[in-house]
Amino acid sequence: MNSWTGGFQSNVTVRAGSSAISGWTVTWSWPGSQTISQLWGGLLAGSGSAVSVRNESWNGTLGASASTTFGFLGNGTAATPTLTCSAS
Repeated sequence: MNSWTGGFQSNVTVRAGSSAISGWTVTWSWPGSQTISQLWGGLLAGSGSAVSVRNESWNGTLGASASTTFGFLGNGTAATPTLTCSAS
């Protein structure tokens, strides 16, 4: 994570487990008033402190142990929330 006054940048790696997956969703809640201003490699949903990022059409299918990455620019103080990942 990189940060500066009033903002930060982060990348998140999504990795399939021992089986292939056909889609993924990563969710988290910000601990403060952080917001995402730009996102790449995923589709953003959610409102307020609740964030949900799901795969794009081109990076949802992952073989066993394969990975992909999405990234974002955030506003506010940098934070490292607990992420939850689900796969389909």
